[in-house]
Amino acid sequence: MFAGGHQRLLESETSKPIRVSQTLKRFVRYFKPYWPQYLLVLVLMLIGTWTQVTAPTLMGQAVDCYLIPATAGLSSQEGSPLDQFLGSQQAASTVDCSYSVPGEQLTTADYLSGLGGLVLKLIGLFALGSVATGSMFFFMVWSGQHVLRTLRVQVFEHINRLSLGYHVEHEAGDTMSRVTNDADTIQQGMTFALVQVLSGTMLFVWVGYSMISRSLPYALVALATIPAMAIATSWFSAQARKAFRRTRLEMGSVNAELQESIAGVREAQAFNRAAENITAFSQTNAANRDANIRAVAFTSALAPTLEALGYVALMLVTVVGGLAMLRGNGLFGTSISLGLVVTFVAYVQRFNQPVQQIAVLWTNIQSAIAGGERIFGLLDVQPGIQDRPDAVVMPPIRGLVELDDVWAEYTAGEPVLKGVSLRAEPGQTVAIVGPTGAGKTTIANLIPRFYEVSRGAVRIDGRDVREATASSLRSQIAVVPQDSFLFSDSVMENIRFGRPEATDEQAIAAAKLAHADGFIQRLPEGYATELGERGTGLSQGQRQLMAIARAALTDPRILILDEATSSVDTRTERLIQDALKELLRGRTSFVIAHRLSTIREADQVLVIDHGQIIERGTHETLLAAKGVYYDLYMSQFRRQVPEGDGRPRPLSAGLAPAGD
Repeated sequence: MFAGGHQRLLESETSKPIRVSQTLKRFVRYFKPYWPQYLLVLVLMLIGTWTQVTAPTLMGQAVDCYLIPATAGLSSQEGSPLDQFLGSQQAASTVDCSYSVPGEQLTTADYLSGLGGLVLKLIGLFALGSVATGSMFFFMVWSGQHVLRTLRVQVFEHINRLSLGYHVEHEAGDTMSRVTNDADTIQQGMTFALVQVLSGTMLFVWVGYSMISRSLPYALVALATIPAMAIATSWFSAQARKAFRRTRLEMGSVNAELQESIAGVREAQAFNRAAENITAFSQTNAANRDANIRAVAFTSALAPTLEALGYVALMLVTVVGGLAMLRGNGLFGTSISLGLVVTFVAYVQRFNQPVQQIAVLWTNIQSAIAGGERIFGLLDVQPGIQDRPDAVVMPPIRGLVELDDVWAEYTAGEPVLKGVSLRAEPGQTVAIVGPTGAGKTTIANLIPRFYEVSRGAVRIDGRDVREATASSLRSQIAVVPQDSFLFSDSVMENIRFGRPEATDEQAIAAAKLAHADGFIQRLPEGYATELGERGTGLSQGQRQLMAIARAALTDPRILILDEATSSVDTRTERLIQDALKELLRGRTSFVIAHRLSTIREADQVLVIDHGQIIERGTHETLLAAKGVYYDLYMSQFRRQVPEGDGRPRPLSAGLAPAGD
């Protein structure tokens, strides 16, 4: 089932066209606060590009203004072919040779001195270009890292705002991949690759303009391979785009599979499923490998293709320029000198460099755009639970809870609750029992508004919970689930999680109330002991006791216990029952339990089956009715004996009298 859904998602992710302009516009919002740095990057980019465009001009000037005249001056035979060729080159030169003293006859030493000055200028240009380029990358990376941090924080905040329904329907590993791998791809594409593409584009345009301004016919020869380069770039980039989008999706699957396998390693070993898990992960990893190989194949094929076309352009410039220069009749009326050929050879080399650079790095930007689309897609998910525009802060809760003809569903058209109505007075304890899947936990999830009702209303103190802000509502409600989550932090901070401002003394008092202080004191560093992931090192019962202490510390007005004592032994359960008597006093409480002995003192007991309340009353009245509750209660015990007050006392199966 998951494989089919993954395939459909994969097809949609890779087949739909990339909205490059829209995605880049969204990136601009994140880059905008750092406009001074990007303005500096632009200035440095202009300086670096200017140095690269100016260098070929100086090289041509060195040939036409110094090397050719100096060589002509050294010719031993006036009128020789070499002397005639050199003279024709001087005549054909279009370079403005600005000598220090116009008209003065220069000696060989003067030529060498002038040539040395040009060499120094070239060295200065290269040094300036290197400093400008290095500084440009530094400021670009600096700004990019700040943007990446902002984006990651925003994604993390959004993940925490999403409703529980989203996290149930989406794998944690894939969500993690958007914050880690996709964000890293954006960082690589939107810093190094982007600045390379922008600087390459600027160099491309500047060099093209310089060639056209020097000689339009010769420039057309040099640019003859551009259409072929454009076609190759377009096709390879389109294929690389699909491949990179596929790699992003497959990497999410790898992370999801890895996270699930690590979380379920105990079950895998217990049921001897390690080999099957390894095989499944290998298949997922193989799909990721194939996607990456395909992406790299297109990227790798593009570079040599463009390089080959670059050599063709270089050959055309050299051959056509050389023939025109040797024949002496120029090219379509344009004089061609050796210096111009040298200049255009250097121009073509610099021109082909950004073409290849843009084409290759654009695929990296495509990958960054694919990662950006996945992240923006996550940011565009609207939380299922949102505060209304006119939502108010929930005032201090007294504890009157009402469910009025409530219907609820996780999947459209498949109701989990069907017309449930109940009323809990302030300070009452309401027990909810029933078979697995009957809808007990759904009721508990509706009170703090983890999910929305599809029909009806949930009211607290007469106010619809949808009229209050979720944070103000939940701050007065504590939930102790069946499987409580502990964080990789100290015991003290885990207890203080719901009330960070609480003092150590208050946290310790809550632990004592939950009967957790005893085992905590026996830990290596007591309350300062650092716990592993999900509370590694503690038993399930100890983790549950800490969760109860955490709830007690928040001093909630409404308390929800969802199988809170299901993971503790009988002795600990009795201790918790004594603690809960104090904890529940004065609070409206909802207790979901399979151990029916834990709810004998509840003010009212609700029996849920197939999403409806089929019985309600007190423990004694429901037993007397001998209905569904009576059957559930009796099925848990092998024997009952009367107590002095006439109430049945449960005996555990292991304590039945001999002979039973």
